[in-house]
Amino acid sequence: MNLSFGCAVAANLLFTVFEAVLAFKAGSVGLLADAGHNLSDVLGLVLAWFASYLVTRKAGERFSYGYRRTTILAALINAVVLVVASLYIAYQSFEKMLQPAEVNAELVILVALVGIVINGGAALLFIKQSHHDLNIKGAFLHLAFDALISAGVVVSGLLIFLTGALWIDPLVGLIIVAVILIMTWRMLADALGLILDAVPPNIDLAAVTAFLQEIPGVSAVHDLHIWAMSTQENCLTAHLVMPEFPLWDTPNGYETISATLAQQFSIHHVTLQVERSDSCQTQDCNEEDRHGL
Repeated sequence: MNLSFGCAVAANLLFTVFEAVLAFKAGSVGLLADAGHNLSDVLGLVLAWFASYLVTRKAGERFSYGYRRTTILAALINAVVLVVASLYIAYQSFEKMLQPAEVNAELVILVALVGIVINGGAALLFIKQSHHDLNIKGAFLHLAFDALISAGVVVSGLLIFLTGALWIDPLVGLIIVAVILIMTWRMLADALGLILDAVPPNIDLAAVTAFLQEIPGVSAVHDLHIWAMSTQENCLTAHLVMPEFPLWDTPNGYETISATLAQQFSIHHVTLQVERSDSCQTQDCNEEDRHGL
């Protein structure tokens, strides 16, 4: 997988520089916008690669959770950089809209075709792993979507070549900027949510609550918290009220619950505290009435 990441990052970075240089030479903001989106590919791939590496780092005395949450900070930085780049491209597009300039349509078409090959080929490197790894799936979808955007630039180049309408190029630039901002806004909102320990967007809190309440012997669930440890791993803590059927008396009870939460809800670190009655929510409970699992 490291080889796949290395090849994809190197290929996309070289193509981004190549495309940006030729975009200025061709006078095409549509092509420049596509180069900006290719930059998002590079940043997204580096983020996914970095996250995959950090998951392997062991926790230490000072950082008991390890360095997993740095992936969330990386996502936030990624989003901010893309917003700034998108605003610059939008400024260039509006300027070209007011003062149309000649566009080398043939060069635009050629570069965009290369982009389809680069992004499509890089996406294929991750297609197998994307079925069971959300982090890899994000990288795969990002690359596949960018291949489609390059196809849109090819279409705009053809239209300019056939009609000579120069306003098509800045219009395509603005459309691509809008797509980048929509994708970036979602990533920015998700990153801020994860930093604030919000429930990860791929987890249904109501469904998790219902699952815990359906465990045999559970009469109530409270103090349920779900948050992200990293962009790949999620945590859960909860209090289960079990007055007559303690979880610790159930064969493999905790192991079964943990396995189900991991398989159905992508929750990998589970801490459950079992209480015999609702009165144990106070600070006056005896130790025999509380059991942390």
